[in-house]
Order: sequence, then C-alpha cells, then structure tokens
Amino acid sequence: MADWSSYRLEDFILFAPRAYWRLFELHNAALWPAQPLILLLGFGITLLALRGSPRAGRLGLALLAAGWVAVGLLFFWQRYASINWAAPYLMPVFLAQAILLLLAARAAILPARPLRRFREWGGVALFAYGFFLHPLLPLVFGRPLAQAELAGLAPDPTAIATLGLLCLLPRGLLSGLSLAVPVLWCLVSAATLHAMDEGQALAPLAAALVGAAVWALPPRGDGKADTGPIRT
Repeated sequence: MADWSSYRLEDFILFAPRAYWRLFELHNAALWPAQPLILLLGFGITLLALRGSPRAGRLGLALLAAGWVAVGLLFFWQRYASINWAAPYLMPVFLAQAILLLLAARAAILPARPLRRFREWGGVALFAYGFFLHPLLPLVFGRPLAQAELAGLAPDPTAIATLGLLCLLPRGLLSGLSLAVPVLWCLVSAATLHAMDEGQALAPLAAALVGAAVWALPPRGDGKADTGPIRT
C-alpha cells in the first residue's frame, strides 16, 4: 500500500505551469473579440452599483450566470480537459452555480440609494477587481498579457466577481448557497497555483477569505431603514 504521507500537493499536478498558462492564451485567441465586450459590460454593472441602481444586482447576476456557463462549457470542457482529467467533472458544478445565480437574480433588487455600508463597498471592490485588475496579473508575474484571465471566460475572475456581487445583496438562503462554489473554487485554484509554485496563488486565496468575510458582515446601515431589497 502506498504511503500517502509521502506525497505532496504538487505530485497530483499532471501539467506544467507553462502548459496551464498557455491554455488562457489559446482561449483568449479563440474567443476574441469577446474580451472588450465583457469589460464594457462589467464597467456598466460597476457604474450601476456605484450609483445605487436597483438593477445592478439583477443584471450583474444574469451576466455572471452566463459567465459560469461559458467557463464550464468553453474552458473546462473544451480546453482545460486537455491537460486535467478532472476538468470535465467540474463543468456540472459551474452549470449548477449558474442556475443558482439565475434564481437569485429573480429576487435581487438592491435598494435605490448610494452605497453606504462597508459590506457594499467591499463587494463593489471585489467585483471591480475580478473584472479589471485580475486580468493584469500576467504583467505582475512576468507573463504576456495574452494569457490574461477575464471574468466570464476564466474561472478565477468569474468566481471573484461573483463573490463581490453577492456582497451587495441582502444575506439569505440563495445568496448563501451561491457563495459556496465561488469560495471553494478560489481555494481549489489557490492550491493548484501553489502546487505549481506560482505567486499568483495569493490572489484567489485572498479573494475567498475577503469575500466570505465581507459577505458575513452584519448589515449595518446609517440608522435609516432600507427599502426595496428582497431577500435572496
């Protein structure tokens, strides 16, 4: 019987870092010019959230639900499966997450007021990071920008942006269930990147911890009762 204590996390990684990052380069090339449209949509949702539009939650969740479907089908099934045998088994999880987000979107009406809670500002910051800053990490770690990971096309920024948007919603059963998969995926991604000795592992790990902590913050306002939101 094998001594499992002799194995390290990196022993279970069956691909080289170069092959992993090359996947994103090929993925981006195949889906161009979807990237500018995705960034534009993310910018629009961010503006709506900052302006306190009650439509931000519903539109954002619908956009991210489409992103989870796209990542499950186009990235895990068609691309990641070529180097990771477990990828096809993750696809149904991403599709299930999309369904949860669509269910949450049906009742996701934000209060029509400017952001005033730390929880809400933290959510917008995470959402904006997932859409606009995470794609720039290749430049930080010495890789070409062609290998950028974008929300709606790659799993990490999609999960991070989802964590941020869920922090804008009132806490409830659906929003709590919708939080689980993004947090777990960020932890899985952090472990995978750590096993490849990639410094970028800190990004999904920090996002999971910050997202869960911000979502769990008590809904403290400025003393005025909120009107409009429906619990999800």
